[in-house]
Amino acid sequence: MKIIDIGANLTDPVFRGRYRGKQVHDDDMDKMLERAHDSGVVGMMVTGGNIKESIEAIKLSRSNPSLFATAGCHPTRTSEIEKYPGGGDAYFAKLRELIDANRDKVVAVGECGLDYDRLHFSSKEVQNKHFSRHFELTEATGLPLFLHDRNTAGDFVRTIRENRHRFTDGVVHSFTGTKQELEEFLKLGLYVGINGCSLKTKENLEVAKLIPLDRLMLETDCPYCEIRPTHASHSLLPQPQTAEPANEDEWRMPESKRKEKWCGDCMVKSRNEPCTIRQVIQVMARLHETSEQELADRAFENTCKVFFKNVSHNF
Repeated sequence: MKIIDIGANLTDPVFRGRYRGKQVHDDDMDKMLERAHDSGVVGMMVTGGNIKESIEAIKLSRSNPSLFATAGCHPTRTSEIEKYPGGGDAYFAKLRELIDANRDKVVAVGECGLDYDRLHFSSKEVQNKHFSRHFELTEATGLPLFLHDRNTAGDFVRTIRENRHRFTDGVVHSFTGTKQELEEFLKLGLYVGINGCSLKTKENLEVAKLIPLDRLMLETDCPYCEIRPTHASHSLLPQPQTAEPANEDEWRMPESKRKEKWCGDCMVKSRNEPCTIRQVIQVMARLHETSEQELADRAFENTCKVFFKNVSHNF
């Protein structure tokens, strides 16, 4: 099984053992990447949420052949563009410079889009102003878009529709929308990224069933968006008291411990990581009444076609 995690926030300091500025345990990035590899994850897209994170994502991607990066500005970070020396022109010129200098590692423009759930970080006006600037980047570079949409009352779809001629492909990652929103995204030729947060409620599961396999991509959005015991999807996972393997190829979920009791070979409780994408695959395979292998293969093909057709890799 070959899997690509399209959304991994690996620049988060928790993967270096730091939580809220405090070093709690040793840097376990390498161990985390080993667990990902052992679970079948052959590629990860490290998310760039602003200039600083995009630089860090690119740097990290150069340390491991399985890692690649995105470059853009998350909607909740767009307020920093207003304060950037030289304003939006200078900010997006810097992003363009980063992309052009690292075409072998940057596979998407983004994360970009709109988020009306967190307007205390950035207003609707500012978000919309700078979301539109990302279409200049995708036009100039030919890269696909890594997109974010939260509770935007049609504004996101409207903006995509108005600019659809300016980009080749894109994925709406961490999808939690309605059946109507899914239908709108599919009509626009977009792909849909699914993680644990996409599978929280019974309503989420009903919509996830409707995603065509030729439009599906898989992600963890780690260190966030794990599948939790309170999620509707949790009942579709093997129960820990059974002796059954967690997946068709005998993969089992690694042991996890609280960060204060961390050991080198275990995961950290409540810190999601790429290997848990296997649980997303398991849930989605059951919803689609297909094998985990088939579902993973289809998502892998979609991801390679959109993001990796112009970069060298050994998948």
